[in-house]
Amino acid sequence: MIRTVESAPHVSAPVLAAYSYCEAVTGQQARNFAYGIRLLPTPKRRAMSALYAFSRRVDDIGDGELTDDLKFDRLQETRSLLDRIREDEIGEDDTDPVGVALAHAARHFPIPLDGLDELIDGVLMDVRGETYETWDDLKVYCRCVAGAIGRLSLGVFGTEPGARGAERAPEYADTLGLALQLTNILRDIREDAEGGRVYLPADDLAKFGCSAGFSGPNPPKGSDFAGLVHYEVRRARALFAEGYQLLPMLDRRSGACVAAMAGIYRRLLDRIEREPEAVLRGRVSLPGREKAYVAVRGLSGLDARHVTRRAVRRRA
Repeated sequence: MIRTVESAPHVSAPVLAAYSYCEAVTGQQARNFAYGIRLLPTPKRRAMSALYAFSRRVDDIGDGELTDDLKFDRLQETRSLLDRIREDEIGEDDTDPVGVALAHAARHFPIPLDGLDELIDGVLMDVRGETYETWDDLKVYCRCVAGAIGRLSLGVFGTEPGARGAERAPEYADTLGLALQLTNILRDIREDAEGGRVYLPADDLAKFGCSAGFSGPNPPKGSDFAGLVHYEVRRARALFAEGYQLLPMLDRRSGACVAAMAGIYRRLLDRIEREPEAVLRGRVSLPGREKAYVAVRGLSGLDARHVTRRAVRRRA
């Protein structure tokens, strides 16, 4: 069982200011993520915002316009900041609000900070321009940039006392991260191609005649692009199904947070499945009212109860 702190002691003004900065970053730059963490109690919401702000900094370095050498240097600086947090060397008067907030969160929750090292490793794979021959190869990358975030988040959420199978919670959190990342990859096919990146496995691209890549709003001539997308959608759905077994292990509000975030991505997956070529014309997204509906559904516990019933049927 993973325990967390539900209520934090008095938080000083400098730490509150640092958390406010991280929450502003989250609200402005993580629309899907922000919908989920609004459902958390204040200490957990702040901690998740600190994790997001640090992760966003790492992602922005990888996606930015700096030279590769400068990106390597900046990523090493973020790793050094992480080392200082791990060694409890960040004071409340430190000039980096993300460092102050994450250091405070790490003191109050059992956050496995090595997961942020994995994130940095994953972004370094992007900087090096790595491509992936097989799904097993791509899983390594997805575990770094998304599975690790699932495990980090679990450090904040914790598991319910006596939750059955809770020893597998990190595994399910990791798998749910993979599901979200594969959905991201499908959604961003065109955008990534314009940036010179290809994430889908070369084996899959070849199988469906898509090895030429995606340079425009239309699939490669003679390809079965819809077949490729549906193939990857089925893979993502299987990952969601496995990862959703985490939900009954969480308290109501943490489960609602996870269900909201995952539910938004599952609905994105539905849209992509219905109209595969839409991802070549632009980014597929959900309107705000639909995201709000998913959040309410998560808070109601419908998804967690559905997963629980399925698990019981499998054991019967």
